[in-house]
This record gives sequence, structure tokens and C-alpha cells, in this order.
Amino acid sequence: MLYHKTYIIGDEKDWVVFIHGAGGSSSIWFQQIKAFRENFNLLLVDLRGHGKSKDFFEQYYNNEYTFESVSHDVLQVLDHLGIEKAHFVGVSLGTIIIRQIAEMAPNRVHSGVLCGAITRLDIRSRVLVQLGNWFKKLIPYMWLYSLFAWIIMPRSRHKKARHLFIQEAKKLYQKEFIRWFGLTKRLNPLLRFFKDKDTTIPFLYIMGDQDHMFLSAARSIVQLHKHSTLQVVTNCGHVCNVEQPNTFNRMAIKYLQNI
Repeated sequence: MLYHKTYIIGDEKDWVVFIHGAGGSSSIWFQQIKAFRENFNLLLVDLRGHGKSKDFFEQYYNNEYTFESVSHDVLQVLDHLGIEKAHFVGVSLGTIIIRQIAEMAPNRVHSGVLCGAITRLDIRSRVLVQLGNWFKKLIPYMWLYSLFAWIIMPRSRHKKARHLFIQEAKKLYQKEFIRWFGLTKRLNPLLRFFKDKDTTIPFLYIMGDQDHMFLSAARSIVQLHKHSTLQVVTNCGHVCNVEQPNTFNRMAIKYLQNI
């Protein structure tokens, strides 16, 4: 089972499940724990191959990763803890996993907060993904990951988030990175499916105004999906919960409390 950690303040309180992005770990939520645990029970997980779930992937060595299988890992933890339904908070690729869980088990998702949401790959993203798939077995994975981090979070004010994600990614195995990168082959059809299919589950998109690769697509999704809303954080890039934690916490907690 995935490594996980809980913060419980009462049986009557709602649960919030935090899902990190590819190359990260549950440690990226350290600036959220204090604020959120005042109002909710918290569950933080390290996805397969990440953080303290680093060796979890070995039992899947001969199996290709899918968004369904990765999402099932998270649902397994909820089953283990007896959590019937929860709010989900995710960042970057973690937002896709939350959206997948909402399709697989909508009865388990009370609402979602999607930070730096990936909802469409533009031409730059598709070129990056294609280059990555060509060279992922030929060059050290940290070269690729560092390049992607710089392209997605290029400004000086993004340095803290960029550094955090690069440091976390260093803990991955090369083979594990390749397995996760293999998921990109499934991204375009999956994102088109999510775009075309609205859901009655309420979602809040929290995006930085400097998230030059993904903000525009999030605006389009919110216009199409009547149960989704968008809040934009000024002077912020892709990873709002790291770059502007107080603003992110205030927006997310207020939203979850009003669901």
C-alpha cells in the first residue's frame, strides 16, 4: 500500500486528501497542513515510486502504469482507512489523478481543488512530451525533469517551487521516471474526454496568473463545466500552494467550507 500520513481532529470532520504531482511527494504540502488541519481531517499520500512509496513500484515491475491503476492506489488507501468520501486537493499531474478518481468512483469525491491544473496540452507541451519520449532512455532523467521544470516555471519568483520539485524528483529511480513519463502517451485522449464530459462534482481551479502553459486551458474548462469555478492568484506561477501558500490556503479552505 502507498505510504500515507493522517492528521485527525474528529470523526465528525470532513476528510481532505492531498495528491502531489509527478516527481514530487506529500512533502510539498507542508505549508498547507497547519491551516487545513484546523478544519479538516487530512490524508497525505506518496504516489507509487515517490517519496516514502519509492519501493512500492517493484510489485508492478512488469505492468505498464495507467491513470486508472495509479488512481486505484489512492482509493485503496481510502478503503484501508475507512474513508467513504473526501475532498481532494491536487497539484499539476495530481489534478489529473483526482479527475480520474472522480470518473472511477464519483461517490467517493465530495469536491476538488485543482492547483496548476493540467487540462490541455498546447503545442509547446506536446513538443516537450514528444522530445521526452524520444530521449527518456538515452539521457539522465534529471536532465529532462530539470528542463521541464524550467520551461513550466521559468521566472525568478518561481525559483522556490522549481527547486522543491527538482529536489524531490532526484529521489526517483530512472526506471520509475520512465514509467511515469509513459503516462504522457495517454494524456491527450484522456484530457479531451475530461473536457467533453462535465461532472456534477464541484471543482475549484486555482491557477497562477503566470502559469503560461496551463491557465488559458483552465479558463476554457470553467466556461464549459457549470460546476467548476476558477480563481487566479496574482504574481504566481504553476505551483500556487508553494509560491503563494497563504493565498492558496485561504481560497481553498473557504471553498471547501462552503461546499
